[in-house]
Amino acid sequence: MKRRGVGRVALIVLDGVGIGAAPDTAAFGDEGSDTLGNIARAVGGLDLPSLARLGLGCCRPLAGVGCASPSAAHGVALPLSPGKDSTAGHWELCGLVLDRPFPTFPDGFPADVIDRFARRTGRAVLGNRTASGIAILDEFGPRQLETGAWIVYTSADSVFQVAAHESVIPLEELYAACELARREILSGPSAVSRVIARPFVGSPGAFTRTAHRRDFSLEPPRDTLLDRLAGAGIPRVGIGKVDDLFAGRGITAVHTPTNAECYTRIAEALDSLERGLVFVNVIEFDQTWGHRNDVAGFYVGLREFDAVLPSLLARLRADDLMILTADHGNDPTTPSTDHSREAVPVLVAGPGVRPVPLGERRTFADVGASAAEYFGIGLEWGTSFLEQVASWTS
Repeated sequence: MKRRGVGRVALIVLDGVGIGAAPDTAAFGDEGSDTLGNIARAVGGLDLPSLARLGLGCCRPLAGVGCASPSAAHGVALPLSPGKDSTAGHWELCGLVLDRPFPTFPDGFPADVIDRFARRTGRAVLGNRTASGIAILDEFGPRQLETGAWIVYTSADSVFQVAAHESVIPLEELYAACELARREILSGPSAVSRVIARPFVGSPGAFTRTAHRRDFSLEPPRDTLLDRLAGAGIPRVGIGKVDDLFAGRGITAVHTPTNAECYTRIAEALDSLERGLVFVNVIEFDQTWGHRNDVAGFYVGLREFDAVLPSLLARLRADDLMILTADHGNDPTTPSTDHSREAVPVLVAGPGVRPVPLGERRTFADVGASAAEYFGIGLEWGTSFLEQVASWTS
């Protein structure tokens, strides 16, 4: 192979932007979920010219998006890990496939977990149920203002979420409580994938979550792409919550509460980094629109990304790769406000990329395997498609 590892790989994860059913979607309770496909139908066809030119409509058929002369390699990847949360999805993209699912708590957390959390933090607990974030703030926010108790809740994902009004509980105390729960309480059978600090502000009837969210993930049990790159001394630039999802192992990141800020940071990284991985989580498709069933907002977000995409692609050098993909679905057209088990698009762009079909990849880990091969390292899982897409490898 020629010139392996002399440029950059930008791995951009559009959080929640699934592209339809995986073979086991129904087994996860997500039959009918098709994030991009259902949005396309809901808005009468997608107007995404930049993504269309890359080949988004060649990944799977989408209303309004054709498949004529794509400029990028294109396909889909199927989830192999038993889960549909951001941690499992990002770990699998980086070559770590789980052999068992993270625990979930559809009936709330066991009494001993809640009792220990209350005792160790010195505050009572409200909630302890499955709920959407805004609904539980509306229900329990007034009581938190009165009592100073935590609001604890979960979802269909493996998460222990702690909401706290910033005027009642300081951010530092909220983060410390989440760290304590992660380190000392949520282990063994209760080892959820993430403890999430959910600060909010406002008054009853008008509570809003702030940009000070933090995620406290389990450490990956085995090496990931990030570990292997770190061991090889290859630079890694993180943008978005990617450091949180890997418990800070192998990467640090600048958190970007909005997609617009995220795109600015990607441009800055591509302007300054000489060699290495740019690893990005684009958060608002999931956090702002998917979880709130906001179809119109989701589509506006897609169009905003489509508009900025040409300027990002223009920053790629001769043998750089940009890989656009996702970590799961989050279909805003369905009654559920949770993640959905879906296939994800895979688009590989760059000046030296052959616009070949990649087909249906068995696992997200093929993405990590391809990035690993680019930099001359190996991973346990995944089959690289680098030789198929990179003209400079032959």
